[in-house]
Amino acid sequence: MKRLEEITEYYGPLLAKGAFELGAIKLSPAAPFTWASGYRMPIYNDNRMFLSQPKYRALIRDAFADMISAIGCRIDNIAGTATAGIPHATSLADMLYKPLSYVRSSSKDHGLGHQIEGIGKDGYSGQDVLLIEDLISTGSSSLKAVEAIRAAGGSCSVCLAIFTYGLKAAEDAFAALDPECRFHTILSYQTMIQTACDTGYISSEDADILHEWREDPFGWGEKRGFPREVKA
Repeated sequence: MKRLEEITEYYGPLLAKGAFELGAIKLSPAAPFTWASGYRMPIYNDNRMFLSQPKYRALIRDAFADMISAIGCRIDNIAGTATAGIPHATSLADMLYKPLSYVRSSSKDHGLGHQIEGIGKDGYSGQDVLLIEDLISTGSSSLKAVEAIRAAGGSCSVCLAIFTYGLKAAEDAFAALDPECRFHTILSYQTMIQTACDTGYISSEDADILHEWREDPFGWGEKRGFPREVKA
């Protein structure tokens, strides 16, 4: 059986090349993007672009399946985060023939007020739930999903995602969970940068800037003359 590191070393560069091809990951240190928060960042990620190509949907599904085998975790239910995690959770659940659910960022303000769909009135009833996420940034949205699953009677000790920025905030947030929930991603930030250099998408100087950004993502723009844009 392959180790988790071997699996991500194989799938990570393939996914990175697909991300650059589709525009799911864009890198622009010289002319940073404005995120919804108003911060200027040298990277933009939209994993929904992968949905347009069957081969990349299959690659993500297969990578998740191989990662599960390497980790050896028990799975009774596969839960996707709404909305970006749902398609990949669905593909994986179909492949493994497992029950599927999905978790909203908050409860509905109408009807029965559910936050989680796909489970009965008794919730998960102690099931082991695998959470599927598309992106792990600071980890806050993923942790809310983990907490919602646990509040609904599920056990959630593993979260798999497509990509992570590798921010310390996410590592600290997951480490603070009790009981523990580990997260693993197909594509790491380091592998993404290395692949971008190998394919000529960015220069070594750009790579240095991108590494610098990860050390202080919310202060990076101000330091380089790109102040946060605050909406009125």
